[in-house]
Amino acid sequence: MRTFAFIFARGGSKGVPGKNIKEICGKPLIAYSIEIAKEIESIEKIFVSTEDDNIATVAKKFGADIIPRPINLAQDDSPEWLAWQHAIKWLGERGDDFEIFISLPTTSPLRNKSDITQCLAFLDEKTDVVVGVTEAARSPYFNMVQQDSDGFLKVLLGDGNTYTRRQEAPAIFDMTTVAYVSRPKFIANFTGIFDGKVKGVEIPAERALDIDTELDFEIAEFLMDKVLRSNKNEANVK
Repeated sequence: MRTFAFIFARGGSKGVPGKNIKEICGKPLIAYSIEIAKEIESIEKIFVSTEDDNIATVAKKFGADIIPRPINLAQDDSPEWLAWQHAIKWLGERGDDFEIFISLPTTSPLRNKSDITQCLAFLDEKTDVVVGVTEAARSPYFNMVQQDSDGFLKVLLGDGNTYTRRQEAPAIFDMTTVAYVSRPKFIANFTGIFDGKVKGVEIPAERALDIDTELDFEIAEFLMDKVLRSNKNEANVK
């Protein structure tokens, strides 16, 4: 089945200005998504959807094709799902049909090849969407709270049991931006991920960091530099 990879990259990031092409460990952030997509044998084509000329120039340099995203789909409040639908329609109008859609956001540069191949493998006939997840540090059954009208705190969720340790509570996961896998037909005909049946692939926390702030960027650069140094040392030993 034809599998196309998509990277949706706006030019107007406010948390980290110019985030998608900001350099991290010597390369633009977007390059990591493009390069890892190239490592997956089943991925036939790689597209970057953007309204930004600078992002388009960098993406082309690293080997991606460009889908020109309309400005109205590149605003702070623009649902990315609509950009997904636009990309699928844009390709369809050009006769470029495919069966498997995978989005690889720029914000997860620490993902590895295995993370992506697992997400692709989890998309079966009974599943509409596969996402990467990681174990949550906090639980709405244990240590996530909300304030009532009198100003008192109570646990966010209750199921009739009292939990004194997070490990006793039901397993809770955070969605990551490692990968989103689906089919063009599902995306075109529905309005969001949870309109369908969703499976999660658990990703280790050290590879699931989602870059949204300058601090996230610094943490990611630290972790990536650590991995690069480790790989270099292993190569020297060999």
